[in-house]
Amino acid sequence: MKLGSKIKRLRLAKGYTQEELADRCDLSRSFISQLESDKVSPSVETLERILRVLGTDLKHFFSEEQKKIIFKKNERVPVYELPKGVKMEILMDAVEDKEFDAKIVELEPGAQTEPEEYHDGDEFGYVIQGGVELYIDGKKYKANEGDCFYYSGDCVHYLRNPGKEKAIILWIQTLS
Repeated sequence: MKLGSKIKRLRLAKGYTQEELADRCDLSRSFISQLESDKVSPSVETLERILRVLGTDLKHFFSEEQKKIIFKKNERVPVYELPKGVKMEILMDAVEDKEFDAKIVELEPGAQTEPEEYHDGDEFGYVIQGGVELYIDGKKYKANEGDCFYYSGDCVHYLRNPGKEKAIILWIQTLS
């Protein structure tokens, strides 16, 4: 991929117009346009400034490594020191710059996760099997197999399995 098309792809991913990128980098829109068309080449200093605004650096920009796409079941990382009857595995480990954590949570009948205090980010869960009670700031919500839930992490929250069978949940937490 050419330099200009890579910069354009990063700019579009950030949702910037050429004008917005130019303003943030203290450059002209016409320079950004010519750069994206590979009609001009930036100095290293200018390229570093553009990449910084686009949320990357020279090392990552020129890296030819393919980012990992498939994460095998046997690569999951178990989470330790959990309450009895709770099993949790991190689905994707050693991923740079990820914006969320994805886990599989298994709750035996009667088991519950530890109450989690206030934090930045949002949480999403999808009940794969069984049913759970979700407690948010003391209020109880029920979610059954096939249901999902979403809430902001700015509350005390935990899950409990009130059922007679194991509950399995896909849990995703943003890392903002």
